[in-house]
Amino acid sequence: MTIATFNINNINKRLQNLLHWLEREKPDVVCLQELKAEYDFFPADALRSAGYESVWVDERSWHGVAILARGQSPIVTHVARPGNEDHRQARYVDAAISGLIIACRA
Repeated sequence: MTIATFNINNINKRLQNLLHWLEREKPDVVCLQELKAEYDFFPADALRSAGYESVWVDERSWHGVAILARGQSPIVTHVARPGNEDHRQARYVDAAISGLIIACRA
């Protein structure tokens, strides 16, 4: 399993770069940081068309993290670091993928 991380620094402004990279490298799992996109503006359909299902935690203009999985749906297990559930900034998500827990943190 290939797992990659990518500080995207605004997913919508760099979506074409991300899609080209996904096509070229074909990682199984990708952790994205600094989405800078509200929930309704996350490009889930474009990523799905590229073969990736995704989960994400958003925050308008700041932060935001996502996990992408090629050919399968990640299952969210936490949206805050365990032991720090009161933290409200969108800086953490973890999800189950192929029997592993993958954590993405900004």
